[in-house]
Amino acid sequence: MRVPQMQPFVGQEEYEAIKDCFDTNWLTEGPKCKEFVRRLCDVVGVNYGVLAPNCTLGLFLGLKAMGIGPGDEVIVPNFTFIASATSVILTGATPVFVDINKEDLQINIDDCKRIITEKTKAIMPVHMYGASCNMTELVEFANKHELLIIEDAAQAIGVNWEGKPCGSFGAVSCFSFFADKSITTIEGGFIGTNDEKIYESLRYLRNHGRISSGTFIHPELGFNFRMNDVSAAIGLVQLDKAVYIFSKRLELHKTYCRELESRSEIKIFTHPKGSNFVPFRFSILYDGDREALSNYLTESGIEPRTFFYPLHRQPAFEFLQNTQSLNDELFTNSVYAYEKGLCFPVYPELSEEQVVYTCDKIKEFLDAI
Repeated sequence: MRVPQMQPFVGQEEYEAIKDCFDTNWLTEGPKCKEFVRRLCDVVGVNYGVLAPNCTLGLFLGLKAMGIGPGDEVIVPNFTFIASATSVILTGATPVFVDINKEDLQINIDDCKRIITEKTKAIMPVHMYGASCNMTELVEFANKHELLIIEDAAQAIGVNWEGKPCGSFGAVSCFSFFADKSITTIEGGFIGTNDEKIYESLRYLRNHGRISSGTFIHPELGFNFRMNDVSAAIGLVQLDKAVYIFSKRLELHKTYCRELESRSEIKIFTHPKGSNFVPFRFSILYDGDREALSNYLTESGIEPRTFFYPLHRQPAFEFLQNTQSLNDELFTNSVYAYEKGLCFPVYPELSEEQVVYTCDKIKEFLDAI
């Protein structure tokens, strides 16, 4: 049996929505983008929003609109996809890495206190694996140190902290609609804010320094970071399916838990108390030979995925050694998570049979040791 790591949940409804774009001959950013933004603002709980080609550029635009630039430092968790940090570097600012909590893999606020300087201007919580950071603690920390918050909510559409949507806590929030996310437009991103000035800045930055695309007068410097109605058409259909998608992902996650909860050799990722859960993957920590387990599953037709490679170890960030310490001793939880973690799929078209097969193979490996 094959168990692929990822499979986008798209079908006839999305195809019909795309066809409508061709029937109306409106392919670029237009009415469907406008409607998609309106509905996303409602979901995320923000007053304003704009679309971007992807979440990476969304984070860059958000940071720029917040005024982050050369000489500034932004706190970024060490355990995240590299784009969280490269978006900071694109602005000319410097990402400063902090460790995560071992129990929930979210940003460690106590470690943030270690690296605060007069240059620290913002903090970027990354809501990990379909659960929220402790935003009560994070907002309190940010307010105390007068830091702007930019939420990397790439994996967090539909996720709440104490009933409030992720993406509604910071000055800016950014979501991803890549093909493996709960809601997909194949590629795409959304930037949300409740700050009208930031919103106006975003409008200029993403559209060549102008508000209207029909003019050749550009009051400000900007870029072409727009989306299109074809992608937005897919997104609108996906939002219609959101309740089913979220519930199906949770159902599959519960099946994994039911099959593996008795195995003391592994620890199943759990969301912090205060957060709801829209699983991005089924994630486990295995204190044994993680690589051997991964290889065994791969040979069985299953596609596991490791956790994120710690940012402080990334070859691309060696130049940061000149300004901050990047030793393993400072990031023990990030290192542990990478070396012991594995992720498994929960996309809606995954069958219970495939989940049970995956769990059987994990137990088979454990029993053979």
